[in-house]
Amino acid sequence: MKRERSICLCLDDFGLHEGINEAALALRRDGRVHALSCLVTGAAWQSGATSLRRDSAGPIDVGLHLDLTQRPLTSAPDSWAALWMRGSFDRLSASALRAEIDAQFDLFERHLGRRPDFVDGHQHVHQFPQVRDALVDVLIQRYPYHRPWVRSTRAAGWRFKSLVIGRLGSRMLTTEADLLAFPHNRRLLGVYDFAGGAGRYEALLSSWFRLAEQGDLLMCHASTRAIPGDPIAQARLDEYEVLSGGRFDGHARSHAIKLESMTRILDEARFAATRSLR
Repeated sequence: MKRERSICLCLDDFGLHEGINEAALALRRDGRVHALSCLVTGAAWQSGATSLRRDSAGPIDVGLHLDLTQRPLTSAPDSWAALWMRGSFDRLSASALRAEIDAQFDLFERHLGRRPDFVDGHQHVHQFPQVRDALVDVLIQRYPYHRPWVRSTRAAGWRFKSLVIGRLGSRMLTTEADLLAFPHNRRLLGVYDFAGGAGRYEALLSSWFRLAEQGDLLMCHASTRAIPGDPIAQARLDEYEVLSGGRFDGHARSHAIKLESMTRILDEARFAATRSLR
């Protein structure tokens, strides 16, 4: 029998629209989601933040889903490809990046009344060239004594899309995080092409549980309803059907998966490392 591993299931895009917020809060109450990545530029962010402040379902990580491609606060949106290309040639403004990142952290703290537990990026922009340096600068300045964990996109398995996402800057981000003592997840699960319906997603979920190792992060994009104009609207519904379904716990048990917040997983790892040095 495979040993038990603790991983964190994180729901991305909280605040984008009400269907995502509803899915997040329902899955949180069911003990299935232990992290929410918040899109503070989203249309439903303020209402979502209000719901989070009132919710008492138990410990959960709440973090910033940095948005530079959809509706940034202080600058014009850019495609992820253009953003990565310009950053690769040092053609982004470092001061403008820091101002945008600061503005999104300000909005997060204003509506939740707390610092974020972690940070990642919408379309994984937090790891892009120049963006990651600006992000680290802001994090060090804002949180010098209690640093949020950052999302590593290091691939788990050999799916093409997972490898591409990791190649956009994962190694440099995790190297910098390790040098500067920023905690991070081990690997990223949950990457797929958003196709195939609920049946395929359930099969993928089982395979991610089978591949998972201690400290991995599994991302999802669930929603209770489809919103016109959302390119992955059907996939969001499919994910919610599976994640809220009756077979979910059985998949987790059969693969010896324990779901916890990443903060707790990282704290337990640090405690174990400290004890081993005594």
